[in-house]
Amino acid sequence: MTRPKITIYTDGAARGNPGNGGYGIVMLSGEHRKELSEGYKHTTNNRMELLAVIVALESLKIQGCDVTVYTDSKYVSDSVTLGWVFNWVKKRFKGKKNPDLWLRFLEIYKKHVVKFVWVKGHSNNPLNERCDELAVDASFQPVLLDDVGYKPE
Repeated sequence: MTRPKITIYTDGAARGNPGNGGYGIVMLSGEHRKELSEGYKHTTNNRMELLAVIVALESLKIQGCDVTVYTDSKYVSDSVTLGWVFNWVKKRFKGKKNPDLWLRFLEIYKKHVVKFVWVKGHSNNPLNERCDELAVDASFQPVLLDDVGYKPE
């Protein structure tokens, strides 16, 4: 049996850094398309970039999907593809930011076969641009969630 193939585009945004932020997701599977977004108060861009990937993977209804994640975040893509996050785990994230989200990511990451592709942001990639629009719009919503894992330096 072949694994379901899912394409995910993600983006995160923060107005300030820290400031109000949001994430945007576009998910594609065959002829199906799903968009997700949410806004948070007092967060960072990197947290929203990572949270977008987490929420997208968590929203998959079947385990074992073949997932390609397109992101304009070097922080997210390099941390996984270059193996940094796996070393951070061994060192218990000493001196690293966002361990709460990285641990949450690793829980869902291991349930799928995930490949990351970095795309240059704001380079006229229609799906990346749509994610950016969703993320920015989410950051301006009148009701924003608390980013309870954010720890100011």
